[in-house]
Amino acid sequence: MSTTVSAINPAALSQRLDRASAAAEKAGVDALLMAPGSDVRYLLGADGGSFERLTCLVVPAAGTPTLVVPKLEAPGYDAVPTGELGVGIATWVDGEDPYALVASLVAGAGRVAVGDMMVALHVLGLRVALPNAEQVLAGPIVRELRMRKDAGEVDALRRAGAAIDRVHARMVEFLRVGRTEAAVGADIAAAIVEEGHTVAEFVIVASGPNGASPHHSLSDRVVEAGDVVVIDIGGPVEEGYCSDSTRTYVMGEPRDTDVLATYAVLQAAQQAAVDAVRPGVAAQDVDAAARQVIADAGFGEYFIHRTGHGIGLDVHEHPYIVGGNDMPLEPGMAFSVEPGIYQPGRWGARIEDIVVVTESGVEPLNTRPHDLVSLPA
Repeated sequence: MSTTVSAINPAALSQRLDRASAAAEKAGVDALLMAPGSDVRYLLGADGGSFERLTCLVVPAAGTPTLVVPKLEAPGYDAVPTGELGVGIATWVDGEDPYALVASLVAGAGRVAVGDMMVALHVLGLRVALPNAEQVLAGPIVRELRMRKDAGEVDALRRAGAAIDRVHARMVEFLRVGRTEAAVGADIAAAIVEEGHTVAEFVIVASGPNGASPHHSLSDRVVEAGDVVVIDIGGPVEEGYCSDSTRTYVMGEPRDTDVLATYAVLQAAQQAAVDAVRPGVAAQDVDAAARQVIADAGFGEYFIHRTGHGIGLDVHEHPYIVGGNDMPLEPGMAFSVEPGIYQPGRWGARIEDIVVVTESGVEPLNTRPHDLVSLPA
């Protein structure tokens, strides 16, 4: 197992663990039980894997947090300052019951919260070991800690945004007529790492009719003159915080005569949504700001996804900028603003920036122009 440890101040991690315990108590659960992933990275500054062997961070509402980990994988967490954090380590070896070990740490628990992404193998194992404890999801508890980024987290997101902007600035190097989406995507993935990310988390190169599929990835389609091409890319920087930015390009002059006018609608919608962001505004109102512009222009049926998603240690996390979410925005919340217009069988377009709510408004973390960029055909 490979474990990545972030260079995060132990004092900040200790505060996060204290807040997690307090949040568990407030939610009426006796303990949070979380498998490796972004929640554990948030609390310990380290990720890892659980696989078929259970690794579980136990954060009781009252008591000492403990990392339950297979003995053979424990060295992967040696760089975690467990002593400074007041976190215990409980190891187990093959043939022992790790679920019973977790149960012994939360003896008498009547209600436990399991991590949203913990696999069923471990959830059901814990259910057997804790037959009298109700299981609920930890997500609603932990998301309240993670949604409001502190200054260090916002700084990491800024650097991630600047790094992905540098990749978009180099697009003329990669996106050329006659190349396949897959070949373009491979070069972009390398550039994502070159420009400061630890890995290319995702690369979408959606040319021509493929652009009408928002989550198209890569294919062997050859980029042609006149194509509209959607490029959606991102990845984490060293601390684990992610970038995510979309720009739309055209190869020479657009093939379809309606491209420029339609794109102008999209550009206005994205700006309207960004302009709507400020403390106290409901998330759904930001979504509505973009959606109204697109609907008024007659393209409402072609905007087929939410306007945005939160971002941090995960590319997609709370808050979600979507109709029906009446959560008021607060300073420190970071999320995408990414309306799109997708015409099946023809072409699509999307503009995406990451923004963070400030005390008085909004700070975009991506600064590349929003214009439809024409590349040589």
